[in-house]
Amino acid sequence: MIKLEFNTKRNLFLGVGGVLLASLIALAFTTTADEETVSQAEVPALPVEIAAPLHEMITEWDEYTGRFEASSRVEVRARVSGFLEQVNFTDGELVKKGQVLFVIDQRPFKIELDQARANHAQALATLKTAQDNFQRVESLRETGAVSTEEYDRRKQALVHAEASVQLAQATVDNAKLNLEFTQVKAPISGLVSRDRVNEGNLVDGGSANSTLLTTIVATSPIHFYFTGSESDYLKYVRLAKDGKRGSARSEGLPVQIKLLDEDEFLHEATLDFVDNEIDSQTGTIESRAVLRNDDHLLEPGMFGKARIIGSDEHKAIMVPDEIIGTNQSLRFIYVLGENNQVMTKNVILGPLHSNGLRIVREGLSPNDKIITNNLQKIGPGMVVNPQESTISPQKADLASVH
Repeated sequence: MIKLEFNTKRNLFLGVGGVLLASLIALAFTTTADEETVSQAEVPALPVEIAAPLHEMITEWDEYTGRFEASSRVEVRARVSGFLEQVNFTDGELVKKGQVLFVIDQRPFKIELDQARANHAQALATLKTAQDNFQRVESLRETGAVSTEEYDRRKQALVHAEASVQLAQATVDNAKLNLEFTQVKAPISGLVSRDRVNEGNLVDGGSANSTLLTTIVATSPIHFYFTGSESDYLKYVRLAKDGKRGSARSEGLPVQIKLLDEDEFLHEATLDFVDNEIDSQTGTIESRAVLRNDDHLLEPGMFGKARIIGSDEHKAIMVPDEIIGTNQSLRFIYVLGENNQVMTKNVILGPLHSNGLRIVREGLSPNDKIITNNLQKIGPGMVVNPQESTISPQKADLASVH
C-alpha cells in the first residue's frame, strides 16, 4: 500500500515537470520567432539616389593621339667647299630668312672671280678685233676686192669671238655665285639648332654628301599629325555626303588640341590635309591639323591629343561612367522598377562626351530612373528607398569604346 502511493506521487511529479518543460520550450521558440518577425519588419529599405539620364542635343567629338611636327624643316649644308671662317648665330636662336649663318673663307673665290673677269675682258677685246676685221671685208665684198674664203674666215672668227665672250661671262657669273655661296644663309625663318661644325674646320659642299652645318625648323605655324582608322574615315565621308558634316579635305574643319599637362582642349587648329590612301599594313589614314604657335610653346616632337567633330547634332542619352556595371562582356545599369524594386538594363555604350558623361546608344530610355549610388549594396529584385537627384556634367577625357 505504501509502495503504490509512492510510485503514484513520483509519476505525478514527473508528469507535471514534463508539461512545464514542454511549455517553456514552446514559449522560447514562439518568442524567438516573434522577435525575428519583429526584427525583419523593423529593417528599413536601403536608401538610394535616382535620377533621369541626361537627354539633350549634342555633337560628338572623336579623340586621337598625335605628334607635333615643324611646318618646314631644312638641313643647312654648304654649297661650296672650303675652311669655315665664321659662325654668326647663337645655338637655338630664332633666325630670319636670308640671315648669314656661316662664312667660308672667301679669298680663293675672290681670286677665281678676278680671273674670270680678266678672261671676260680679253674675250671682249678679241670680239672687238673680230668685229672690225669683218666690217672691212664686208664692205669690200660688194666690189669683189676680197675672196669668198677670206670673207668666210673672218665671219667665223667673229662668231667664235662672240661665243668666247658668252663663255667668259658665264664663268664670271659662276665665280660670283660661288663667292656668294661662301655666305651660308638661312633658307627659311625659324629656330636654328646648334652648329654642327666649328670655325676652322674644312667643309665639303656642292654634292649629295655635303657637310651638314645645322638645321632650321619653322614652328609658327606648326603641324599636328594623327592617324584614324578606316572605319572612322568611312564615317566621316558618309557624314559629309549626307550633309551632316563638312568635308575633311576641303572645308577646314575645326580641331581642338590639348597637351599632356593640360586638362582641357585649349589650342584651336584647322584640319588642312588628309592623306590620299589608307596604309595597307596598319589600316589607318594620316591627317594633319595646322595651328598658330606665336609664343613658340609647341615644339616639334611633342605629343598631344586632338578631337574633331564626329557626328551631326542629335539627341543623346548620357549617364555617369561610374554607374555602369559589367557582367562579362555585357554592360548594364541599375534602374528603379515597379514597387521600388531594383532591375537591370543591358546597354550599348558610345564614347564619353565633352561634358564627361557616357553616351548610351541603346538599352536606356529618357524616362528611366537610374540608380546612382550604393551600387555595391543592391541587386536585382531588392526593394529600395528611392530619393530624387539629378545628373550633372563632369570633366573628363574623351574616349572611344572599342
